[in-house]
Amino acid sequence: MRKYKELQIMSLTLRHLFLLLLVLVWLAPIVWLVFNAFSEFPGLNIRKFFPDSYTLENFRVLLFDTSDTVARFPVWFANTLKIAIFSCIVASSFVLMVSYAMSRMRFHGRRSLMSIGVILGLFPGFLAMIAVYFILRTFGLTNNHWGLVLIYSGSSGLGYLIAKGFFDTISETLSESARIDGATEMQVFWFIIIPLSKPIIVYTVISAFLAPWMDFMFASIILNSGIATDWTVAIGLYRMLDRSFINTHFARFCAGGLLISIPISVLFVIMQKFYVEGITGGAVKG
Repeated sequence: MRKYKELQIMSLTLRHLFLLLLVLVWLAPIVWLVFNAFSEFPGLNIRKFFPDSYTLENFRVLLFDTSDTVARFPVWFANTLKIAIFSCIVASSFVLMVSYAMSRMRFHGRRSLMSIGVILGLFPGFLAMIAVYFILRTFGLTNNHWGLVLIYSGSSGLGYLIAKGFFDTISETLSESARIDGATEMQVFWFIIIPLSKPIIVYTVISAFLAPWMDFMFASIILNSGIATDWTVAIGLYRMLDRSFINTHFARFCAGGLLISIPISVLFVIMQKFYVEGITGGAVKG
């Protein structure tokens, strides 16, 4: 018995040491970026983990210095925020409506559509990027923020599964009572289901906001004109790592990475309770 306990303690110790190693590996780049954001040295310094001196000048230049033609952070931030907000509104609406239809409505081909949606969701979206790019170019939507909104929200309905699982947990008798009183399907959805679905709505909104906020691949393909004022934050920060600018703008790149993480971090902390409830509620029943 004693030997078994010793082996158990050793096993737990090794597991925790391994987990600690993973945490250090995961956190080290983030900590390095944060410290370099306050570094007085503007370029890339790979010899020291912690800078020799610190300053807020990188943040001041990014936010207020209009003479820097390389870093147009306020414009990039505004572009990203606009795209993320509109994409979030459209994508969240699509997801909630498709999820409700799959959960509560019965029609021919419903199960086939659900299966097709799940299968298509298994494939990365960028596999269709060439076709999507030429379609957008045909309609003059390349180098256009609205083209990106269409990309981020167009196929969002395929992500219906978690929201459908949440809607399945809401009692059907509530909907039936409303229909008996003369409510239409839209009224049932808007006045019965939506007020009871705050957790899944928060989860859907945050997920829909994160995609355009952090995306680089689609944005770099669509916004390829080379005009800096059209870029999103992801493209702009990436350009600051160019060989021509990295020795003068790396610390500003780190500062920009830190700034762009603040809004979504605050949003997640505030909405964390509902976010977790949305995930767990949607996983109860599929």
